[in-house]
Amino acid sequence: MLYTHIDSPVGPLLLASDNDGLRLIEFHTPRYAMRRDADWREGDDATLRMTRAQLDEYFAGKRRDFDLPLAPRGTEFQRSVWQTLATIPYGETISYAQLATRVGKPTAMRAVGAANGRNPLPIVLPCHRVIGADGSLTGFGGGLPTKEFLLNLEGALPAANADLFTS
Repeated sequence: MLYTHIDSPVGPLLLASDNDGLRLIEFHTPRYAMRRDADWREGDDATLRMTRAQLDEYFAGKRRDFDLPLAPRGTEFQRSVWQTLATIPYGETISYAQLATRVGKPTAMRAVGAANGRNPLPIVLPCHRVIGADGSLTGFGGGLPTKEFLLNLEGALPAANADLFTS
C-alpha cells in the first residue's frame, strides 16, 4: 500500500492506493482511521497522482465527477452504500432515508448511515451530500465545517444552514 499526504482547502489529506486502485482518502483527524501495517510505505503511483490532480481540480471548481480506479474495502452492504453515494449528482443532496431507499433497504436508515460514516473515500464517493431529512448537516468524518465547505463549494448547502458556522 502506497500513501502520500496532500494539502487541501479542508486540511491535510492522506491518500492511499495499491495495485487495485484508490483505497483511502483520510482527513487529518478521521473518525475511523484505517489501520496501518508493515505493508504501508510512503510513495507515489499513477493512481495517487491522478487522485491529487482530480482533487485539485475539484477544489478549484473545475471538476464535478471523478474518474479514478476505486478499490474501497468493506462488507458487501457497505460497498453497495458507497456505490450509491457515487450516483448523487454534484450540487445535490439527499437524506439518509432517500439513501436507504436507493440502496434498496428503506427501513435500514441506521445501517445505511453507519456505512456512510465508514466511507473510506470521502469527497470522491460524496458522503457529504447526505444530510438530515430536515436539511440539517449531520455527522461527517471530516467534521461539520468540512461538510459545510464541500456543500458550499458545490452550491448545495441547504438554506437553513447557510450561516451555520459563521459569527
